[in-house]
Amino acid sequence: MDRRGVQAARSAARQRDQPQARDGIPGAAGGGADVVKSTTIARNYAEALLLAAEAQDGKGGSVEQYGRLMDAVAGALEADERIAVALDSPRVAKATKAALLERALADVTPPEFVRFLQAVVRRGRQGLLGEIAQQYQALVDAKLDRVHAGVVLVEEPDARLEKQIVERLTAALGKDVRAHFRADRGIIGGVVVRVGDRVYDGSLKRRLAVLRRKMLTGE
Repeated sequence: MDRRGVQAARSAARQRDQPQARDGIPGAAGGGADVVKSTTIARNYAEALLLAAEAQDGKGGSVEQYGRLMDAVAGALEADERIAVALDSPRVAKATKAALLERALADVTPPEFVRFLQAVVRRGRQGLLGEIAQQYQALVDAKLDRVHAGVVLVEEPDARLEKQIVERLTAALGKDVRAHFRADRGIIGGVVVRVGDRVYDGSLKRRLAVLRRKMLTGE
């Protein structure tokens, strides 16, 4: 075999030894696609629920009410595993699941909402109820031009302070603000606000850390 033949044989051997290129992200094994698919499905259901709520909104507050109901359903599934198991069980007929939902919710929720849940279960999508609730709230927030803010204070605020903080955030952000307060003595003083991925840290803890760094570095 001449030199060119030897080089060609070696090149072919190296190619056989190398791992073959595959579509997608290495090691993902389709997991990312499954997540995207479930999110898309959940959003589609959330959009359908929002349309139903808007159609009923002549009765007053249905859009917000449906959001609270979805949160309650998702919370119940998370808090009581028996409910989730019953809805997921292939041994329980779908008609039986639908009847159980109607008996449990008919007296406390609009019939349109019950029918929506029955449709979700009938199509085997009950595992997405928590994500549907999240997607629904996101759609409502966008519709109402509303944002959620996590507010951390040293102590639990009274109603007056809560109102003042919400008013200031609304003025600063130019949007309707839903504030979620919690206390953390670790911040020492001041306030920390998180809106989406943005964090506004006005805590005394941070100010002291900045002061200490400046003293150590001579800035």
